[in-house]
Amino acid sequence: EIANWLKFYFARVIRVVGEDIIDPYAVVSDRIVAANPWEGDSEYDYKNTQWYQKAMENDGEPVFTDVYTDAIQGRPIITISQRSISGNAVLAFDIFPENLKFDFESIVLPEGGSYFLFDNTGSIIFEQTQSGEYMFKEKDFHKLFDSIQKGEHDTYDSRIKDFSGKIHGVYYDAMPNGWYSVVTLPYDSILQNVEHFFAVFVIVFIILLFLLGIITYRDIVFQKKMGRTDETVRVLGNSYYAIYRVDFGQGLYEMIKGSDYVRMRISNQGKYETLMDTMAEVIEKDARSDFRKSFSLENIRTLVSKRVRDFGGDFLRKFGDEYRWVNVHVLFDESLAPEEVVLCFREMNAEKQQQLKERSLLEDALAASRQSEKTKQAFFSNMSHDMRTPLNAIIGLSELAEKSVSNPDKTKEYIRKIKFSGKHLLELINDILDMSRMEQGNVEIERQEFDIQTCILDCVDSFRFKADMEKKKLNTTFKVSQSRVIGDAFRITQLLNNLLSNAFKFTEEGDTINIELSQVENQEHAKYKIIVSDTGLGMSEEFLERIFEPYARDTRFSARRIVGTGLGMSIVKSIVDMMEGHINVESQLGKGTTFTLVLPLEIADDSKIEMEIKASEKEAESASFSLAGRKILLVEDNEINMELATELLSMHGIEITQAWNGKEAVDIFCTSEEYSFDAVLMDMQMPVMNGCEAAKLIRTSGRADAQSIPIIAVTANAFAEDIAATAEAGMNAHISKPIDFKVLCSTLEKFVRGV
Repeated sequence: EIANWLKFYFARVIRVVGEDIIDPYAVVSDRIVAANPWEGDSEYDYKNTQWYQKAMENDGEPVFTDVYTDAIQGRPIITISQRSISGNAVLAFDIFPENLKFDFESIVLPEGGSYFLFDNTGSIIFEQTQSGEYMFKEKDFHKLFDSIQKGEHDTYDSRIKDFSGKIHGVYYDAMPNGWYSVVTLPYDSILQNVEHFFAVFVIVFIILLFLLGIITYRDIVFQKKMGRTDETVRVLGNSYYAIYRVDFGQGLYEMIKGSDYVRMRISNQGKYETLMDTMAEVIEKDARSDFRKSFSLENIRTLVSKRVRDFGGDFLRKFGDEYRWVNVHVLFDESLAPEEVVLCFREMNAEKQQQLKERSLLEDALAASRQSEKTKQAFFSNMSHDMRTPLNAIIGLSELAEKSVSNPDKTKEYIRKIKFSGKHLLELINDILDMSRMEQGNVEIERQEFDIQTCILDCVDSFRFKADMEKKKLNTTFKVSQSRVIGDAFRITQLLNNLLSNAFKFTEEGDTINIELSQVENQEHAKYKIIVSDTGLGMSEEFLERIFEPYARDTRFSARRIVGTGLGMSIVKSIVDMMEGHINVESQLGKGTTFTLVLPLEIADDSKIEMEIKASEKEAESASFSLAGRKILLVEDNEINMELATELLSMHGIEITQAWNGKEAVDIFCTSEEYSFDAVLMDMQMPVMNGCEAAKLIRTSGRADAQSIPIIAVTANAFAEDIAATAEAGMNAHISKPIDFKVLCSTLEKFVRGV
């Protein structure tokens, strides 16, 4: 009866599910009852099958087998089995996965979605795609199952690629029977419905985040500003030792910060008059009345009515046993309560002392400036006379010489006096130019080897004629073991010239002028002492204090007028300082003056001295050299200078070719035969083309004699930078105007001779 019922039930199940999808059967009383009986049922060892053993092991619970091959048809099947409650029967269903179907609605799987059902071994039980097209190959199923078991798809963002390369999200669930239910969804399908929402959300989020950022930034800036304001107020408050808020309407005060003296005597709040009385006790007597008047309630009202926001001043206040400077201010602002001001006190003793000191310095500087201006005015007044004197002499003597052509002796005397006046005028101009350059810091000390004893002898010898003329004694003494030194011979000569000129000015007929040179230290850097003394008029102690000031002159020594710029001693002091030496002067009226100079100079190498001695011997051997017959290209734009130079050079037998500017000189040189000129005398400042440009073009002309021809600068530009400019342009030497023709001729001989 049970077997018949089962057969009837199995037939209904097959009709409902469909043919070849499920095969139901049961084991009842050790016999297989099947809907589709099989000839081998009686011999089939069902007790050793997986489905039977699992059903017996699980009391009344349905069990599922993995996919295995059917013994009857050899097809893959899954068996679902369950033991009856009584335990004497087992119901089983064989399911054929290849024909298994589920009725999925279209909303179950999104577009492009796939569903897979795996057994415990990874065999595919069922698969379904939304589109009906399968996107994964069989090897992909095994790979997917293995990765699930390894836990690679346990995260929400796990993914795989189909055979077209499209990315799918993987989501699975492990069923109680050990099977795996897996769903794959394309990423673009997952996101397509939320893209718009996400975009809107992102935009709104960004806007809100931006607004939040602005609010936060403004709050931070505001808090920072408030913090900085508080810090600033605290710093300002700390700079005052006392601060009071004054209600000038009711005549009251409030102590915000007070000095120890005031806090010990009055309360933090009270009548303003009480505060004024207490403060007056420590204010200097001379300032009390002004303080009370300036900071009275009546005056404070007046200041506020006039919108005066800051009013105050300085006074001396007693701190302990001493008085120190204090600054007081009344501050008014609309941010304060009506009819209120702030009264604050700040100690400023050091600042005030500095102000007083600076004021004193300014007053001294003003006085010095006025004195300097007065001195300059006196200097220019004297200078006007001193410069006119030689100029008038030159003009007047020139007229006399012109009229006395028939008397050679008179003409010669007039020319000698013209020459003397010209040299005197040149000295005046040189002093002014030197002082101007020194004030601007444009003077540099050269380092060249020279014989200091010879340098001083040459300088002194230039004054011997003057000494003989004025009947004065001129003596020299030398106490040096090493006379070859490295330094600036020109500046030392300038020092000695100024000192000797000064000595000759302030000595009378029969007086003596002594020059002494001694070596203080016998080392690599020795010090040389130069003493210039005279037995002349001397100077007053008052004038000695300002002898080295510019434009200073003392005219009280005699009835005769002393000429000069008043710059000589200032120039001497400046040069000595630049040479890192020092100068001392001693003088008494009627007894004379002594100048002592100490200059540090480096001793020259003996080997160089020997070379110069040999060079001197060689020069002496060739002293018979003559410039007669030499050809010189003379470049000069001034007609008088051109005529003067031409005549004097022609007197030595030199053939002159004239050029009136640099361009003309270059043209003449380049068109002449090579080596036709023995030298070029070049002025620097000329129209069309200056001397430096012309010299450069000559040197770069490419002629065979372009590099060898001597080019000598003859110019009024006599400063160090001018000499450097001529050297850079390729010139061989530099001679300053007015021209010393002995120096010019010796220089020409030197370069024309090739020495």
